[in-house]
Amino acid sequence: MPLFYFCPNHTDISTPVSILDSPIEYLKGVGPQRGELLRKELQIATFGDLLHHYPYRYFDRTQLNKIADVQPGTNDYVQIAGTLVNIYEEGAGHKSRLVATLYDDTGKIELVWFQGAKWLKKTLKENERYVIFGRPAEFNGYVNIPHPEIEPLSALAMAGGMQPMYPTTEKLRAKGITNRSFAKITQALFEKVSQGDVPEVLPAHLLSEYRLCSRYHALRWVHFPDNNEHMQLARHRLKWEELFASQILIARVRLQHTIQPGYIFEKVGDYFNLFYKNHLPFELTGAQKRVLKEIRHDTATGKQMNRLVQGDVGSGKTIVAVMSMLLAMDNGFQACMMAPTEILAQQHYQSISRLMEEMQIPVRLLTGSVKGKERKEILAALADGTLPLVVGTHALIEDSVLFNNLGLAVIDEQHRFGVGQRARLWNKNEKAPHVLVMTATPIPRTLAMTLYGDLDVSVIDELPPGRKEIKTVHRNEMHRARVMHFIRSEIDKGRQAYIVYPLIEESEKLDYESLMAGFEQVKVFFPEDKYNIAMVHGRQDAPLRERNMQRFIKGEAHILVATTVIEVGVNVPNASVMLIESAERFGLSQLHQLRGRVGRGAEQSFCILLTGSKVSEESRQRMQIMVSTANGFVIAEQDLAMRGPGDLYGTRQSGTIKLKIADIVMDVAILEQTRAAAQKIVEQDPGLTHPAHQPLKNILLAQTHQNNWSKIS
Repeated sequence: MPLFYFCPNHTDISTPVSILDSPIEYLKGVGPQRGELLRKELQIATFGDLLHHYPYRYFDRTQLNKIADVQPGTNDYVQIAGTLVNIYEEGAGHKSRLVATLYDDTGKIELVWFQGAKWLKKTLKENERYVIFGRPAEFNGYVNIPHPEIEPLSALAMAGGMQPMYPTTEKLRAKGITNRSFAKITQALFEKVSQGDVPEVLPAHLLSEYRLCSRYHALRWVHFPDNNEHMQLARHRLKWEELFASQILIARVRLQHTIQPGYIFEKVGDYFNLFYKNHLPFELTGAQKRVLKEIRHDTATGKQMNRLVQGDVGSGKTIVAVMSMLLAMDNGFQACMMAPTEILAQQHYQSISRLMEEMQIPVRLLTGSVKGKERKEILAALADGTLPLVVGTHALIEDSVLFNNLGLAVIDEQHRFGVGQRARLWNKNEKAPHVLVMTATPIPRTLAMTLYGDLDVSVIDELPPGRKEIKTVHRNEMHRARVMHFIRSEIDKGRQAYIVYPLIEESEKLDYESLMAGFEQVKVFFPEDKYNIAMVHGRQDAPLRERNMQRFIKGEAHILVATTVIEVGVNVPNASVMLIESAERFGLSQLHQLRGRVGRGAEQSFCILLTGSKVSEESRQRMQIMVSTANGFVIAEQDLAMRGPGDLYGTRQSGTIKLKIADIVMDVAILEQTRAAAQKIVEQDPGLTHPAHQPLKNILLAQTHQNNWSKIS
């Protein structure tokens, strides 16, 4: 459902039904069969859904290309007028296709259709003049145009100047629902829809202040602009509306947090001060001190803290979390840290236990594998308050886990937890405990404003003193022997190495086979009589996977061959080499996360990006970025620009962001405007009760129900 399209409850007969709620099959040119396909393929079920199926670009229908000028790669889409000859079918069954030749005064070009051949053959006539529209390709050294749209040349005179181009799918194209079909059925829709059928949802003062066109004109012009100015006005208005919706929702959730009562941490006491003076493993950076000051301020206000701490791998987030937990203890509260995996929880437990050991502060680990007497002891100590600190997985949120007085919950890598899992921590005391969320995944500012807009954001942007930058190099398959020789030389110095293989869901079987083949290849370079190799992947039973991981952590294995299961949470200071196989198949942020598994000890560390001999320009660009910078925030910004927010953080799938037309990378200025406007409205009218805000409220209620925004954080 589009952000600003609200479908009334059809079961309520008192609610007038808008024409936009009409089933799509009732529109001229659609019908039952096409209607069913549009529902399945693009979730277009009503007239309103079609209205919000926006073009992604426009083509100037007044411009014609000459065949002699057409080249794949240099021409995206072309439009050619010419005479059609040699129409014939070839192949049989599912391999049948229709082939024809189009010629103009500069040359000829082959056209080929793989679907709908019989129907097309009946409609096309030899030696007639046609106009075709499509994307050139190359086959067997010759240029052709597969699946072009085709219509009589006379139709060109009837078409407007700017032809909208719509997102579609292979299945729809196979059934004749092409880009041109979308334009025709959308045109038929506007013959039925008048300005009164498209109510305005933005308050008049916003339309005036931000110079936005009306909603009706925006929708009409986005599909069929009279000129470039109208197209720009329409797209600007619809982007503004879409981003404004997300910012209103975020502002309301944020308001709920700011009025949510929280426990007051009145003092900085002995636990915090003793640790700071005597037990810090290294001097705090300026960034760590700044973040601690922000946490100290939040926990003293009497409102619940909801703060996100971003810090690159190795920036010292754990120390900040530990000192925040000591602050809770100074004020008579318990604290917990929740991690997404047992491995990560164990590592946090080990590092926190070491830090607390000299101060004789008890810390326990609670995960799914902690059973029997040990589990009972931990639960009893949490309930009676004798256990002040606990580290665990989602086992912490089980109903059987009762705290005596939980005041602070630290959540690591929060995007790995479901909404419901995180929310259950809030119910572990009479008031909601303060929440400190940590992530080692640097989040670009534009995305943080949208994804985590309801949280206060802190950034640890300095590395602790003495940390050596990881040397990163890009090598191709031709250099494999030299790469393996280098890894052997590092191991012979007493170091350890990771060798990571991709595992992509769509090709899991093939990837698994290449992992096993890779493991055998590693054994050739590193004979088992001299080197110990452990392997970890998702298909292994959990106990075996854990055993192999522990062999590497304890230094018993020289090499860990793994899939990306080691992306988060493995801390082995002695590991100094990370070899990433088929590095071209990873995104920038994932490469950076993997690289962060080394560089945790005092020795110089290395990351080797090994790719095939032939890689795409985009892959080459990613490798260059990785080699040129170790700054996670720079990398995250580049990744966002290259891949978009949906791919980068799974946000389109999560339901947190559903953007049909706006782009949070390109539309930062609009995002800033909508954020300011949304905050102002919510501050003045938190319940959106003013008559001017009523249309907005109705739509947002539907959107909130759909996306469960109230529990994003």
